[in-house]
Amino acid sequence: MPTTDSGEFRTLGRTGLHITTLGYGAMELRGAPRGRAITKEQAAQVLNGVLDGGINYIDTSIDYGMSEELIGECIGHRRSEYFLASKCGCLVGAEQTAERGRSAHVFTKENILAGVNQSLRRLKTDHLDLVQVHASPSRKELEDNDSIAALQQLQREGKVRFIGMSGTIPNLADHIAMGVFDVFQIPYSALEREHEDLIAKAAQAGAGTVIRGGVAKGEAGSARADADRWAVWQKANLDDLLDEGQTAMEFMLRFTLSHPHLSTTIVGTQNPEHLTHNIDAYHQGPLPADVYAEAKKRLATAGSAPSA
Repeated sequence: MPTTDSGEFRTLGRTGLHITTLGYGAMELRGAPRGRAITKEQAAQVLNGVLDGGINYIDTSIDYGMSEELIGECIGHRRSEYFLASKCGCLVGAEQTAERGRSAHVFTKENILAGVNQSLRRLKTDHLDLVQVHASPSRKELEDNDSIAALQQLQREGKVRFIGMSGTIPNLADHIAMGVFDVFQIPYSALEREHEDLIAKAAQAGAGTVIRGGVAKGEAGSARADADRWAVWQKANLDDLLDEGQTAMEFMLRFTLSHPHLSTTIVGTQNPEHLTHNIDAYHQGPLPADVYAEAKKRLATAGSAPSA
């Protein structure tokens, strides 16, 4: 594995982990009722395809239904080939597992410890490379619950290597200022640039940056796509910037990869063909500098710009 940053590998901030700039987001493996049904055989094909395609970073969560269990069952035996990130603050126990969906979040020490221990069992591993606080709680909520102490206890026990935050406006700036998080997971795409400058601030503070939503939750017209976001694409006339044969999704992924302070972007799918297309776009790397600059200019005019 490379020891210096390159087009396809970056260092995840002060963790020192050398990760692929394309990661795999495993929410699409959650299954019904909140997602599409998936079999163990389908999950095994995709997850092994992720590793065989050279991706070495996988992100999941307690909240993602069957995801953790499928990762453990399908590629637990290949654990040395990937860095594994999950989340905490999600409810554990019968209520959560019965619903297989995202519930309220509780950031007490007891729930954080129980959640990580449950994740380790499901994922068939003795440690998480990264555990991220889910749902961007306020600094006060973290302090009132002594949440950071719980995460640091897990580090001392060897169950967690690094701690992170899945953060968003309005609390993200406070999270960065706390100075305790090694990694931030932040939403960002060409059509959702509100956090663009905060990604840079997190990286400048020494943290790794994991970008989610880097392809705007799927192509226009798909079940999870945001119609309002894709209206920005049309308003910005970005089709004019596509190379011959290039799809909007490929352009979107390469736009995200062009952020100079990105460590990795996690993109999920349960479709092996989509995975192959994502890997192909990833190998093309960031957009040419002039195309990236022009796209940002047009997007700002169309309403997609960093938050003031």
